[in-house]
Amino acid sequence: MRIAVGQFAASPDWKDNLAACQELTAEAVRGGADLLVLPEGVLARFTEDRHRIREVAQPLDGPFVTELLAATAGSATTVVVGIHEPSEDGRVFNTLVALRDGELIARYRKIHLYDAFGDLESANVRPADEPPVVIDVAGTKVGLMTCYDVRFPELARLLVDAGAEVLALPAAWVRGPAKERHWEVMVTARALENTCWVAASGECGPRNIGSSLVVDPLGTVRTRLAAAPGLAWADAAPDATAAARRTLPVLVNRRFAVDPTVIPLGAPQ
Repeated sequence: MRIAVGQFAASPDWKDNLAACQELTAEAVRGGADLLVLPEGVLARFTEDRHRIREVAQPLDGPFVTELLAATAGSATTVVVGIHEPSEDGRVFNTLVALRDGELIARYRKIHLYDAFGDLESANVRPADEPPVVIDVAGTKVGLMTCYDVRFPELARLLVDAGAEVLALPAAWVRGPAKERHWEVMVTARALENTCWVAASGECGPRNIGSSLVVDPLGTVRTRLAAAPGLAWADAAPDATAAARRTLPVLVNRRFAVDPTVIPLGAPQ
Protein backbone atom coordinates (compact mmCIF):
# COMPACT_ATOMS: atom_id res chain seq x y z
CA MET A 1 0.00 0.00 0.00
CA ARG A 2 1.29 3.43 -0.96
CA ILE A 3 0.41 5.94 1.75
CA ALA A 4 0.43 9.72 1.61
CA VAL A 5 -0.10 11.98 4.63
CA GLY A 6 -0.89 15.61 3.92
CA GLN A 7 -1.13 18.73 6.03
CA PHE A 8 -2.05 22.38 5.60
CA ALA A 9 -3.06 25.37 7.70
CA ALA A 10 -6.84 25.67 7.70
CA SER A 11 -8.47 28.95 6.74
CA PRO A 12 -11.66 30.41 8.28
CA ASP A 13 -13.31 29.84 4.86
CA TRP A 14 -14.32 26.27 4.03
CA LYS A 15 -13.85 26.94 0.30
CA ASP A 16 -10.16 27.69 0.83
CA ASN A 17 -9.82 24.46 2.80
CA LEU A 18 -11.66 22.51 0.13
CA ALA A 19 -9.21 23.85 -2.43
CA ALA A 20 -6.28 22.73 -0.26
CA CYS A 21 -7.78 19.24 0.09
CA GLN A 22 -8.44 19.06 -3.65
CA GLU A 23 -4.84 20.05 -4.41
CA LEU A 24 -3.41 17.45 -2.03
CA THR A 25 -5.79 14.82 -3.40
CA ALA A 26 -4.71 15.55 -6.96
CA GLU A 27 -1.06 15.28 -5.94
CA ALA A 28 -1.69 12.00 -4.13
CA VAL A 29 -3.52 10.57 -7.13
CA ARG A 30 -0.68 11.58 -9.46
CA GLY A 31 1.78 9.88 -7.12
CA GLY A 32 -0.19 6.62 -7.08
CA ALA A 33 -1.33 6.77 -3.47
CA ASP A 34 -3.67 4.02 -2.32
CA LEU A 35 -4.43 5.99 0.87
CA LEU A 36 -4.29 9.73 1.54
CA VAL A 37 -4.78 10.87 5.14
CA LEU A 38 -5.65 14.55 5.65
CA PRO A 39 -6.19 16.43 8.93
CA GLU A 40 -9.11 16.54 11.35
CA GLY A 41 -11.89 19.15 11.26
CA VAL A 42 -10.82 20.97 8.10
CA LEU A 43 -14.01 22.93 7.41
CA ALA A 44 -12.59 26.00 9.16
CA ARG A 45 -9.80 27.17 11.44
CA PHE A 46 -10.85 27.28 15.08
CA THR A 47 -9.07 29.42 17.67
CA GLU A 48 -10.72 31.14 20.63
CA ASP A 49 -14.30 30.96 19.28
CA ARG A 50 -14.86 27.24 19.56
CA HIS A 51 -18.63 27.69 19.29
CA ARG A 52 -18.08 28.48 15.61
CA ILE A 53 -17.69 24.75 15.06
CA ARG A 54 -21.49 24.58 15.15
CA GLU A 55 -21.90 27.37 12.62
CA VAL A 56 -19.63 25.95 9.95
CA ALA A 57 -20.68 22.29 10.25
CA GLN A 58 -21.98 20.65 7.09
CA PRO A 59 -23.94 17.43 6.52
CA LEU A 60 -22.29 14.60 4.64
CA ASP A 61 -24.26 15.55 1.53
CA GLY A 62 -23.21 19.20 1.88
CA PRO A 63 -20.99 21.08 -0.57
CA PHE A 64 -17.63 20.28 1.05
CA VAL A 65 -17.96 16.49 0.92
CA THR A 66 -19.81 16.60 -2.40
CA GLU A 67 -17.05 18.58 -4.10
CA LEU A 68 -14.28 16.54 -2.54
CA LEU A 69 -16.05 13.39 -3.72
CA ALA A 70 -15.88 14.79 -7.23
CA ALA A 71 -12.13 15.23 -6.82
CA THR A 72 -11.78 11.48 -6.15
CA ALA A 73 -13.91 10.36 -9.11
CA GLY A 74 -12.10 8.00 -11.45
CA SER A 75 -9.35 7.30 -8.94
CA ALA A 76 -8.51 4.31 -6.73
CA THR A 77 -7.05 6.60 -4.05
CA THR A 78 -8.95 6.50 -0.75
CA VAL A 79 -9.04 9.90 0.96
CA VAL A 80 -9.65 10.08 4.73
CA VAL A 81 -10.36 13.57 6.11
CA GLY A 82 -12.20 15.12 9.06
CA ILE A 83 -15.15 17.51 9.06
CA HIS A 84 -17.77 18.64 11.58
CA GLU A 85 -21.26 17.30 10.95
CA PRO A 86 -24.51 18.62 12.54
CA SER A 87 -26.16 16.41 15.17
CA GLU A 88 -29.68 16.33 16.56
CA ASP A 89 -28.79 17.88 19.95
CA GLY A 90 -27.46 21.18 18.57
CA ARG A 91 -23.83 20.17 18.88
CA VAL A 92 -21.88 18.55 16.05
CA PHE A 93 -20.11 15.28 15.40
CA ASN A 94 -16.38 15.30 14.70
CA THR A 95 -16.57 13.00 11.71
CA LEU A 96 -14.04 11.29 9.47
CA VAL A 97 -15.15 10.50 5.94
CA ALA A 98 -13.47 7.98 3.68
CA LEU A 99 -13.93 8.81 -0.01
CA ARG A 100 -12.99 6.81 -3.10
CA ASP A 101 -13.89 7.07 -6.77
CA GLY A 102 -16.67 9.56 -6.15
CA GLU A 103 -18.29 7.56 -3.35
CA LEU A 104 -18.51 7.90 0.43
CA ILE A 105 -17.33 4.47 1.53
CA ALA A 106 -17.33 4.99 5.32
CA ARG A 107 -17.66 7.48 8.14
CA TYR A 108 -16.33 7.45 11.67
CA ARG A 109 -17.60 9.81 14.38
CA LYS A 110 -15.04 10.62 17.05
CA ILE A 111 -15.50 8.74 20.31
CA HIS A 112 -12.95 10.36 22.63
CA LEU A 113 -13.42 14.12 22.94
CA TYR A 114 -10.62 16.53 23.80
CA ASP A 115 -11.68 17.62 27.28
CA ALA A 116 -8.09 18.12 28.38
CA PHE A 117 -5.31 20.71 28.66
CA GLY A 118 -7.91 23.39 29.37
CA ASP A 119 -9.99 22.64 26.29
CA LEU A 120 -13.58 21.32 26.32
CA GLU A 121 -14.44 19.76 22.98
CA SER A 122 -17.63 18.24 24.41
CA ALA A 123 -19.14 21.72 24.85
CA ASN A 124 -19.72 21.80 21.10
CA VAL A 125 -19.11 18.24 19.92
CA ARG A 126 -21.26 15.22 20.62
CA PRO A 127 -19.36 12.01 21.43
CA ALA A 128 -20.24 9.01 19.33
CA ASP A 129 -21.14 5.62 20.72
CA GLU A 130 -20.32 3.61 17.62
CA PRO A 131 -18.25 0.50 16.98
CA PRO A 132 -14.78 0.93 15.48
CA VAL A 133 -14.68 1.41 11.70
CA VAL A 134 -12.37 -0.63 9.46
CA ILE A 135 -12.28 -0.23 5.68
CA ASP A 136 -10.56 -2.09 2.86
CA VAL A 137 -7.93 -0.14 0.92
CA ALA A 138 -6.05 -1.93 -1.86
CA GLY A 139 -6.56 -5.25 -0.10
CA THR A 140 -5.38 -3.97 3.29
CA LYS A 141 -7.63 -3.31 6.28
CA VAL A 142 -7.42 0.27 7.56
CA GLY A 143 -8.87 1.38 10.91
CA LEU A 144 -10.08 4.94 11.48
CA MET A 145 -9.19 7.08 14.53
CA THR A 146 -9.24 10.82 15.21
CA CYS A 147 -6.66 12.91 17.10
CA TYR A 148 -7.31 12.49 20.86
CA ASP A 149 -8.35 8.87 20.18
CA VAL A 150 -4.63 8.07 19.93
CA ARG A 151 -4.28 8.48 23.72
CA PHE A 152 -6.59 5.50 24.26
CA PRO A 153 -4.82 2.24 23.36
CA GLU A 154 -7.98 0.15 23.68
CA LEU A 155 -9.49 1.73 20.55
CA ALA A 156 -6.41 0.96 18.47
CA ARG A 157 -6.45 -2.61 19.78
CA LEU A 158 -10.13 -3.01 18.90
CA LEU A 159 -9.38 -1.85 15.35
CA VAL A 160 -6.48 -4.30 15.08
CA ASP A 161 -8.67 -7.06 16.50
CA ALA A 162 -11.09 -6.22 13.66
CA GLY A 163 -8.30 -6.86 11.16
CA ALA A 164 -6.64 -3.46 10.75
CA GLU A 165 -3.00 -3.50 9.65
CA VAL A 166 -2.95 0.28 9.15
CA LEU A 167 -4.46 2.98 11.37
CA ALA A 168 -5.43 6.24 9.65
CA LEU A 169 -5.23 9.09 12.16
CA PRO A 170 -6.32 12.60 11.09
CA ALA A 171 -5.61 15.18 13.80
CA ALA A 172 -5.37 18.83 14.75
CA TRP A 173 -2.84 18.45 17.56
CA VAL A 174 -2.78 21.63 19.64
CA ARG A 175 0.56 23.21 20.52
CA GLY A 176 1.65 23.26 24.16
CA PRO A 177 4.40 22.24 26.59
CA ALA A 178 5.65 18.78 25.60
CA LYS A 179 2.69 18.30 23.24
CA GLU A 180 4.90 17.61 20.22
CA ARG A 181 6.60 14.87 22.21
CA HIS A 182 3.24 13.43 23.28
CA TRP A 183 2.15 13.23 19.64
CA GLU A 184 5.17 11.29 18.44
CA VAL A 185 5.21 9.01 21.49
CA MET A 186 1.51 8.15 21.20
CA VAL A 187 1.57 7.56 17.45
CA THR A 188 4.67 5.37 17.80
CA ALA A 189 3.25 3.46 20.78
CA ARG A 190 0.04 2.60 18.94
CA ALA A 191 2.09 1.24 16.03
CA LEU A 192 4.55 -0.70 18.17
CA GLU A 193 2.13 -2.25 20.65
CA ASN A 194 -0.14 -3.44 17.81
CA THR A 195 2.58 -4.20 15.23
CA CYS A 196 0.68 -2.11 12.71
CA TRP A 197 1.29 0.98 10.57
CA VAL A 198 0.01 4.36 11.72
CA ALA A 199 -0.54 7.07 9.13
CA ALA A 200 -1.05 10.28 11.11
CA SER A 201 -1.90 13.65 9.58
CA GLY A 202 -1.83 16.85 11.64
CA GLU A 203 -3.12 20.26 10.69
CA CYS A 204 -0.36 22.87 10.74
CA GLY A 205 -0.61 26.61 11.36
CA PRO A 206 -0.63 28.97 14.34
CA ARG A 207 -2.59 26.69 16.70
CA ASN A 208 -1.57 23.17 15.70
CA ILE A 209 1.78 21.44 15.28
CA GLY A 210 1.50 19.69 11.91
CA SER A 211 4.16 16.95 12.31
CA SER A 212 2.40 14.41 10.09
CA LEU A 213 4.18 11.06 10.05
CA VAL A 214 3.94 7.40 9.13
CA VAL A 215 5.25 4.85 11.64
CA ASP A 216 5.86 1.19 10.80
CA PRO A 217 4.95 -1.89 12.91
CA LEU A 218 8.32 -1.88 14.71
CA GLY A 219 8.04 1.78 15.68
CA THR A 220 10.29 3.30 13.02
CA VAL A 221 9.22 6.63 11.55
CA ARG A 222 9.24 6.03 7.78
CA THR A 223 8.36 9.60 6.74
CA ARG A 224 7.45 12.85 8.40
CA LEU A 225 6.65 16.52 7.86
CA ALA A 226 7.57 19.42 10.11
CA ALA A 227 5.44 22.57 10.45
CA ALA A 228 4.95 23.55 6.80
CA PRO A 229 2.16 22.41 4.46
CA GLY A 230 3.00 19.45 2.29
CA LEU A 231 2.67 15.78 1.49
CA ALA A 232 4.83 12.88 2.71
CA TRP A 233 4.98 9.33 1.37
CA ALA A 234 5.56 5.82 2.66
CA ASP A 235 5.05 2.28 1.34
CA ALA A 236 3.38 -0.10 3.78
CA ALA A 237 4.15 -3.58 2.50
CA PRO A 238 1.99 -6.45 3.85
CA ASP A 239 5.05 -8.70 4.08
CA ALA A 240 6.73 -6.12 6.33
CA THR A 241 3.71 -6.24 8.64
CA ALA A 242 3.74 -10.03 8.68
CA ALA A 243 7.48 -10.10 9.37
CA ALA A 244 7.11 -7.64 12.25
CA ARG A 245 4.36 -9.76 13.77
CA ARG A 246 6.55 -12.86 13.59
CA THR A 247 9.49 -11.03 15.16
CA LEU A 248 7.40 -9.31 17.83
CA PRO A 249 4.29 -11.51 18.39
CA VAL A 250 2.63 -9.28 20.97
CA LEU A 251 -0.82 -9.95 19.52
CA VAL A 252 -0.28 -13.67 20.10
CA ASN A 253 1.47 -13.30 23.46
CA ARG A 254 -1.13 -11.01 25.07
CA ARG A 255 -3.31 -12.37 27.89
CA PHE A 256 -6.18 -9.84 28.08
CA ALA A 257 -8.96 -8.99 25.66
CA VAL A 258 -10.31 -5.49 25.19
CA ASP A 259 -13.93 -5.01 26.24
CA PRO A 260 -15.78 -3.08 23.48
CA THR A 261 -18.39 -1.70 25.91
CA VAL A 262 -18.61 2.09 25.54
CA ILE A 263 -18.45 3.99 28.86
CA PRO A 264 -20.72 7.08 28.96
CA LEU A 265 -18.79 10.34 28.81
CA GLY A 266 -17.95 11.55 32.30
CA ALA A 267 -19.05 8.37 34.05
CA PRO A 268 -17.15 7.63 37.29
CA GLN A 269 -14.63 4.81 36.99
